Amino acid sequence: MKYLEFTFTTNPADEAIHDVLASVLADVGFDSFVHTGTLDRPAVGRSDNPETPLFDEPTEAGAFKAFIPESAYDAQALDDALADFPLPGVKIDYDKTQAEDKNWNEEWEKHYFSPLVVDGRCVIAGTFHKDVPEAQYHITINPQMSFGTGHHATTAQMIGRLLADDVSGKEVLDMGCGTSILAILARMRGAKHCVAIDVDEWCVRNSLENIALNSVDGIDVCLGDASLLPQKGPFDLVIANINRNILLSDMASYVARMRTGAYIYMSGFYVADVPRLRAEAAACGLLFVDMHALDEWACLKFRKSFS
Repeated sequence: MKYLEFTFTTNPADEAIHDVLASVLADVGFDSFVHTGTLDRPAVGRSDNPETPLFDEPTEAGAFKAFIPESAYDAQALDDALADFPLPGVKIDYDKTQAEDKNWNEEWEKHYFSPLVVDGRCVIAGTFHKDVPEAQYHITINPQMSFGTGHHATTAQMIGRLLADDVSGKEVLDMGCGTSILAILARMRGAKHCVAIDVDEWCVRNSLENIALNSVDGIDVCLGDASLLPQKGPFDLVIANINRNILLSDMASYVARMRTGAYIYMSGFYVADVPRLRAEAAACGLLFVDMHALDEWACLKFRKSFS
């Protein structure tokens, strides 16, 4: 898949403005982002899965890089979105170029991605890491063009939920699977079977590689979106680490394939977005269970109340 690389310059420039900019860009098709400075913090993530960054060299102060599939780019939609930027007094300029193909394993090894340990029980490490910490669950990933490592607050919270809840014997849907680390962990935790779906062909390829690396079976990886769901399931647990707009649009499709009493975890959005998502969930017959939050990113849990 060919990508376009945009360098945005904001004035003023800070992390909060860049987070809002990432959310605005995600709504018009951008799926990968790099914050100002060196690669020592997580990227914001993809539009349909906040765990799929594309990294590049450190940017200049005040700059913010974003990537979009060439086929998804709409110049007018971008200009309209920036004209309606929700924070007042922010000036935004940008330059566009063709994204360079790179060895993304090498980029991550040089610039970022130390092994991640979640709740002291699950470690996620790259194939190139040495001296990896011991943990109950060890997931190895091979980052490629599209990937997620668990470092982002949304995926870290999803991992925490999978570690806390009993998923043994469950049929699981990982929607917007990215690298499929959530599906892999679910199987390691005893899930009966998982379906992992993503719209990005790179994610599908990387998911298959990561599943093989971790010697797990019982995971079907599919290229597509919610339109695939009528032929899948039914599910006892749905994991949807996707952005707000896609969740609002596709939630009813997820619920239609959930058994009565099934649970759904949703993340990929800000705490400020929670009221809209709770309202839509209630309209779909979901009962609110609880909410977690980390760095202003929310993670919701619901239960299906009817068949």
